[in-house]
Amino acid sequence: MWVYIYIYLCCCLVGILSGSKRMSAFETKSTLERLHLHDSGGNIGPIKEDGGLLTSSVALASKKARHNESGGNDKGCRKAQKIADAFSTIIDCLGEDVTREGLVKTPMRAANAMLYFTKGYNEKVENVINGALFQAEGNGMVVVKDIEVHSMCEHHLVPFHGVVHVGYIPNQHIIGLSKFARIVEVFARRLQVQERLTNEVAESIERVLKPAGVAVVVECTHMCMVMRGVEKSGSRTCPRAMTGVFKDDANLRA
Repeated sequence: MWVYIYIYLCCCLVGILSGSKRMSAFETKSTLERLHLHDSGGNIGPIKEDGGLLTSSVALASKKARHNESGGNDKGCRKAQKIADAFSTIIDCLGEDVTREGLVKTPMRAANAMLYFTKGYNEKVENVINGALFQAEGNGMVVVKDIEVHSMCEHHLVPFHGVVHVGYIPNQHIIGLSKFARIVEVFARRLQVQERLTNEVAESIERVLKPAGVAVVVECTHMCMVMRGVEKSGSRTCPRAMTGVFKDDANLRA
């Protein structure tokens, strides 16, 4: 009889230990759910047999970083990944090993950089002005000089940089001076040619303010002339755009 009792107690003990182990894993998973430790697809990281997490925190942090750097949404992440894949192909075609330590993260870094360089495609002039129009108290010329500008040449995908000068004669309204720099950024952060950039800045100011006239001058050095081609570092390109009285009156343009 005592043998049967001993066997029965052993079976009960095994059952209790097995249930406790399953409960521990369940409690760990529940805790993770409460702490929102999910990946971007809403899935919990894998759980070991002892109820602990597998070492996925580094991968999860990396995934969240890509998610944030790419606009904080799945569409942005997919776009960044497509660009990164293209950069991987370019690096490979150049004869480099994209898996070596110095290059393994370069495709995604380059993708995020390119998305930043071209963020102007997702911005609108009306949004950056944000209603900051004020009643004009005079009709004297307003000039904002040396607005720093960096853009990407659409012909070679290399930078050009320089300064923008803006002048206008108010009609009824003026805007905060910092808004001119923001307007320049909207169009500079795109694939550009300098002539179009100049016209887009002038046309936007004309549309928003409806002034008596607008003058925009953009002075830039192009890396496609410095780093390649003729390789001349001293040249600067200076297109101009004039509207209203600036276009009609040569004295104002002087």
